[in-house]
Amino acid sequence: MFIPCDRGGGSAAPDFKGFTLLMPAVSVGNVGQLAIDLVISTLDMTKVGYFYTDCLVPMVGNNPYATAEENSTELSINAEVYSLPSKKLVVLQIRSPFIKNKYRPFCETLLSWVKSSKCARVVLLSSSHAYQRDDEQLLGTPLRYLLTPDLEKAVGGRMQELNWKEMEKVAAYPGISDTDKVLHIPGGGITKLLFTESCSKGIQMAVLLKFCSEGDNIPDAFVLVNYLNEWLQLIKSEVSTSNNSTDPSSQWKIPSSWRLLFGNGLPPALF
Repeated sequence: MFIPCDRGGGSAAPDFKGFTLLMPAVSVGNVGQLAIDLVISTLDMTKVGYFYTDCLVPMVGNNPYATAEENSTELSINAEVYSLPSKKLVVLQIRSPFIKNKYRPFCETLLSWVKSSKCARVVLLSSSHAYQRDDEQLLGTPLRYLLTPDLEKAVGGRMQELNWKEMEKVAAYPGISDTDKVLHIPGGGITKLLFTESCSKGIQMAVLLKFCSEGDNIPDAFVLVNYLNEWLQLIKSEVSTSNNSTDPSSQWKIPSSWRLLFGNGLPPALF
């Protein structure tokens, strides 16, 4: 459940009516989480609360978006909520993996909060194993999208204008029958479950994902957040996803915590 920040004045829960909820799936390469980091850092979003759940591995750490010594000691936990009312945007950042068999309870709690907070739609940033693509998915861009039926009515035309590719369904029984097609997102974590639950509950949800492999996934995060920006126009940018550009002139601001993305350097004593 959502717990608002208490700045000492007993602040009430913020109003998210009509807002877009942006969140990551904990998926291959953590691409969605890295892309969310870029959004929060660039837009200088304000932390407004926490998403309390027993479905995620507990964790605590320093402020990942510290800009000075004064705010570097602020604590962060596994699921936090940031807001930018001027763009009607609320962001849920998830920083730890899910506990086994807790996918479904998390999805139920999250979608219940989406309804109670009156968010207009949910945008889920995700990723999927590049090596498990079928022949059709190997063609063209590594970026894909999915829309629930309720959101398809509202923005389906816009996706056509952007010339985006919808996530293909694959054969349920490859080599035996190609007629039965299913949605398959290997390495996508909660993506498929959250999407199908949103479809059945009438919630407007878009999934934006990139096929990738584990490794240095910073370039993938830039590509995915630029893909998102083509649609939502969060920042003015000349960067195009048509050639998967990670142009260094990108206006996305890299958070301070990325300096430790691969841990500390090698201790000199080794040499």
